[in-house]
Amino acid sequence: MSITADNVTRARTVERVIQGQAVMDGAGVKINRVLTQPLQRRLDPFLMLDNFGSEEASDYLAGFPNHPHRGFETVTYMLEGRMRHRDSAGNEGLLENGGVQWMTAGRGVIHSEMPEQEEGLMEGFQLWLNLPAKDKLMQPWYKDFKAAEIPSFTTAEGAVVRVIAGSSHGIAGAVQREGTEPLYLDIELSAGATFTQALPAGHNAFLYPYRGSVTVAGKTVAERSMAILANDAQADGIAVSTADAARFILIAGRPLNEPIAQYGPFVMNTQQEIVQAVEDFRAGRLGEEAHGAR
Repeated sequence: MSITADNVTRARTVERVIQGQAVMDGAGVKINRVLTQPLQRRLDPFLMLDNFGSEEASDYLAGFPNHPHRGFETVTYMLEGRMRHRDSAGNEGLLENGGVQWMTAGRGVIHSEMPEQEEGLMEGFQLWLNLPAKDKLMQPWYKDFKAAEIPSFTTAEGAVVRVIAGSSHGIAGAVQREGTEPLYLDIELSAGATFTQALPAGHNAFLYPYRGSVTVAGKTVAERSMAILANDAQADGIAVSTADAARFILIAGRPLNEPIAQYGPFVMNTQQEIVQAVEDFRAGRLGEEAHGAR
């Protein structure tokens, strides 16, 4: 594995820091919703980011029974715990510690995500990534990645990096997407360590520390807060440091600049397409190649 330096000559600053909203989803799972619907345009192509985590079984045991999706991708990153996935396309997989589940809903799937544990910590993230208009009715796709299948490396500056999507320091991640070009990194910093990452100026980006706090361009980002990074045309990346040990995710992507129409688990470009999605779901034909599938 050949690691190259990501040289950053002018680092992005923090535009603002967002506190998540405590919500309940699925059959009553407690979640910290960090990226909410009002931020979808600002953080295009990302639609939602949930951080779930509890040692109380009552907070997660009900899980996420069968529910539909159309028009986007879901990326579930399990830090700790066991979750079983089943869907209407015939896919099934067990998501475990350090694993990633990437599902392209496309024209439609109905799936469930249910815990396979009755005690202990369950913690992780679910990210919703939009699809370009031309791909919203594509054939669904699904893949599980075990922890060992996620490329990782350690920098000379003391950062341990897992590359879920995109590439970092010359290391390609588990998933690549041409349209949205997502970057999804999980970075662990030892005390006093630093990390730099090159970012295209036009890409929207944010980071979320979930163990400890980090410093970006002189601003401290507290644990479980989301920092939206400024889109400076002259900036070529980000520089992150920490006085104490910390761990955070860094997410960036190319904006689609297309209309966003959302109704619950359906994300399309027009209200007419949303109406069609609801009709297809009610008629039991959500994943079929009909009604203008591309």
